[in-house]
Amino acid sequence: MSSMTRLVQLTRAKVRRVALVDEPHLRLLDGCCSTYELANSAISAGVRLSDLSRQRATGDRLEYNPIYRGQSEWSILPPIDHPEEPSRCTISGTGLTHMGSARNRQSMHASTEAELTDSMKMFRWGLEGGRPAPGSIGSAPEWFYKGTGTSLRGHGEALEVPAYAGDGGEEAEIAGIYLIAADGQPHRVGMAAGNEFSDHVFEKTNYLNLAASKLRTCALGPELILDPGFESVPVEVKIERSGNLLWRKTFRSGEKEMCHSLVNIEHHHFKYEAHRRPGDVHVHFFGTDCLSFSDGIRMQDGDVMQVSIEGFGRPLRNPLREAGTRPELIRVKALG
Repeated sequence: MSSMTRLVQLTRAKVRRVALVDEPHLRLLDGCCSTYELANSAISAGVRLSDLSRQRATGDRLEYNPIYRGQSEWSILPPIDHPEEPSRCTISGTGLTHMGSARNRQSMHASTEAELTDSMKMFRWGLEGGRPAPGSIGSAPEWFYKGTGTSLRGHGEALEVPAYAGDGGEEAEIAGIYLIAADGQPHRVGMAAGNEFSDHVFEKTNYLNLAASKLRTCALGPELILDPGFESVPVEVKIERSGNLLWRKTFRSGEKEMCHSLVNIEHHHFKYEAHRRPGDVHVHFFGTDCLSFSDGIRMQDGDVMQVSIEGFGRPLRNPLREAGTRPELIRVKALG
């Protein structure tokens, strides 16, 4: 695990830098201001991103601890973004990939013990056809859209519960990070710890609300792992309230813990021509196995969510912030 290449994006005032994690320090990289720029350089040169990152690492070091704790003039950005056009970063995800996700969804939407929900039907299709033979195409997983880069938050930033929402709850997941090359070829840049964050109260009212329940902020990072292990990865998720532990669970993610292979998930995302537009960034969440919501936890303003994934660098921590309790009516102006 220690040999994995870990990158962070930093900002100070209007200055942006990319740094290589070299605990307990960060080594600033030369010749790039964003992971996006660095990844494009690797594609153009035909070299591994991990090799290029180490070649660009300078002797300029920053202490990681104060930056991570929010006690520095430097702050941590999401480990990937589209620095010029946030709308060209698509955030999406695959659901019903883990055993626990199917149980959670079934209990949320089943009306009788004997009834098999549409969610469970789709989960069974994944069990039956989500791991096709090499060179073959398997069954399609559930897919959802979360938004663009404007919805993406970094380590330490708040995840917002809008006034029109039923609630906000953590979803601890691993996310794949992708960049589309000039020829339309998708490249997996790496992976990162993520908090997909959804509105489970709204979703529970009717499973058709799932799509809208996903249109919320989400968090990624603090680190981008360029060459992670993704077979069976331990994950720990915590909720803290007023500095005290409120809830904690562990589970395992990765290909061995999922009914769909990574190749199958990636095919069914990038088979769409609109998802292979040169220059676009994609952040794709791979699903979770547990939710605090399923254990009766209702999060409050100021609660802190922490996602720790073995081999994925330092934990991702984000407070929850309630944006208000009274939604405003949005009026459309007619131009005709």
